[in-house]
Amino acid sequence: MGFDLEALREAVNTHGKVTRVVIAAIKGSSPREVGAAMLVWQGGQSGTIGGGTLEYQAAETARTQTVPSRLTQHALGPDLGQCCGGAVSLLTEVYDLDAVNALDDTIIARSASGAEMPLSVKRLMAQVRGQGTVPQPHLLDGWMVEPVHKPTRKLWIWGAGHVGRALVDVLSPLPELAITWVDTGPERFPGDIPASVTAVPAAKPAELVRHAPRDAEHLVLTYSHNLDLELCNRLLTHGFGFAGLIGSATKWARFRSRLAALGHSPERISRITCPIGDPGLGKHPQMIAVGVAAQLLRPARQNELKKDLSA
Repeated sequence: MGFDLEALREAVNTHGKVTRVVIAAIKGSSPREVGAAMLVWQGGQSGTIGGGTLEYQAAETARTQTVPSRLTQHALGPDLGQCCGGAVSLLTEVYDLDAVNALDDTIIARSASGAEMPLSVKRLMAQVRGQGTVPQPHLLDGWMVEPVHKPTRKLWIWGAGHVGRALVDVLSPLPELAITWVDTGPERFPGDIPASVTAVPAAKPAELVRHAPRDAEHLVLTYSHNLDLELCNRLLTHGFGFAGLIGSATKWARFRSRLAALGHSPERISRITCPIGDPGLGKHPQMIAVGVAAQLLRPARQNELKKDLSA
């Protein structure tokens, strides 16, 4: 995880001044890792640094902060009602639109005290820009260094019906996913699409398959079996990292037969996963979404993706 610049920009555009609280350093145990952050504004907040009294007090203090930036230390003991036994350093920074626009879009390094950038940080910044390395968020000689977050996985959701909407609700908060959501017309989408999701209305959705990255992951769940079949056909021809199709064993048996008739080999067809999710959870859209999310995020699934992409 890195500095979520787009989330900060959206929050500032919506709420005006926003205070960002990030875990800058940890000693011992902590409920969250270095780089975990939350955004705080008058009357609300998003993200989390671990919950509990630490988060509550940090959020309350952030709302009244008058200095642009400050670094504080907190022991996670009985006084905070937390039993982690460690300590965390929090960097708390106030942002308005000008401050957001001044941020670098690759790596963000700054000092809470306003001290001059040390040589160690200059070297790291040069390495990042020259070699394209991505450092972990950390505190270096009093400077907080965070790479700007870029989603690492591209997910295309085909269909904006009940299950599609439930999937977007469940998956859109996950920072590693860049979601493209496709359906046949703008009226198919809800009015409140998350900022992290790109909605694409298209009269002929299957024509968009050729624009998808070849390592993208796909979930096919449109209102039409014929469209589902055409999407599977196009995906098998185009290539993908993962493709999942909603449906029963009967639907998949029919699709396998029809895809074979279109010239796809059994080995290629078997790369499509159907059904998706966990049938044991039931057929409610949210239950399907929870099962599919677990399937996508399971470590074993990641290993399978790596094998597929290296084949």
